[in-house]
Amino acid sequence: MSDENIIEVSGLSHSYGDLEAVHDVSFSVRRGEIFSFLGPNGAGKSTAINVLITLLKIQRGNVRISGYELSENPQGVRESIGIVFQEITLDRDMTVEETLKFHGRLYSMTAEEIKSRTDELLCLVELDGKRDRRTKELSGGMKRRLEIARGLMTRPDVLFLDEPTIGLDPQTRRKTWEYLRDVNREGTTIFLTTHYMDEADVLSDRISIIDNGKIIITGTPAELKNNLGEDLIYLESSDTKCSKEILTKFPGVKEIKEKDKGIILSTYRDGTRILPELIKVLEDSKISIEAVNLKKPSMDNVFMHYTGRGLRDGAD
Repeated sequence: MSDENIIEVSGLSHSYGDLEAVHDVSFSVRRGEIFSFLGPNGAGKSTAINVLITLLKIQRGNVRISGYELSENPQGVRESIGIVFQEITLDRDMTVEETLKFHGRLYSMTAEEIKSRTDELLCLVELDGKRDRRTKELSGGMKRRLEIARGLMTRPDVLFLDEPTIGLDPQTRRKTWEYLRDVNREGTTIFLTTHYMDEADVLSDRISIIDNGKIIITGTPAELKNNLGEDLIYLESSDTKCSKEILTKFPGVKEIKEKDKGIILSTYRDGTRILPELIKVLEDSKISIEAVNLKKPSMDNVFMHYTGRGLRDGAD
């Protein structure tokens, strides 16, 4: 295992009967980074993470976390990780403080360690003033912050989060991102699964796009977007086929794809400079422009480019 990598996965596959949910997945996570699996519901994200956190028995492949081989020492893996599940798993009748202290006792922490860590984490997630409130009285955002604090009680090497902001309003989601950045700055490696484009883009040091149980591509958000080209231009004209033929060989155009009523061009150069030239070439060929839009590549474009479809619910 590389000193730089805290997680190394090779050839991981997992099936439910005849359904192969994860197929020959290989990747590594560097120590101290925020790493994301980005993909739609049913892509295999949760299955993969459940194998890594020992909830599902490893069927095929090799996994090494914090120096422990998962197949040989699952207990060692469990002791080195923290987990925040997709669903809320708090005891409704426990107070905020009791929740953290109980978790500490489960892991045989000393009374002094439990008190110190509880105080520290309640300040981190801004729940110190709620320590005597029962969890059933907390808002959804507060519950999620408490679960993050609980996952950090044992100072894990890696914190796994499965869809950590699902169901939260936009403002609470962004606040949760701030807490996760603070946690990461403390030195905890974070592995999260998400189907939110902006979440993966804003939070992650690196992203693996996963679809149909396979990793399609891995890279930093900037790398993934830059691979598409400088800018994207959507263009509708009076003759889509002819426009595509003319612009395919145009200097500065990297790639052209047909989409809906028009074409999408990825460019090697600044789109604001190339766009007037494109329009003039088409008009000189007696092709009229009906609609045009210019934008920088986004994670939505990245996902569409590599999977051929949109992320939301597998929509086209």
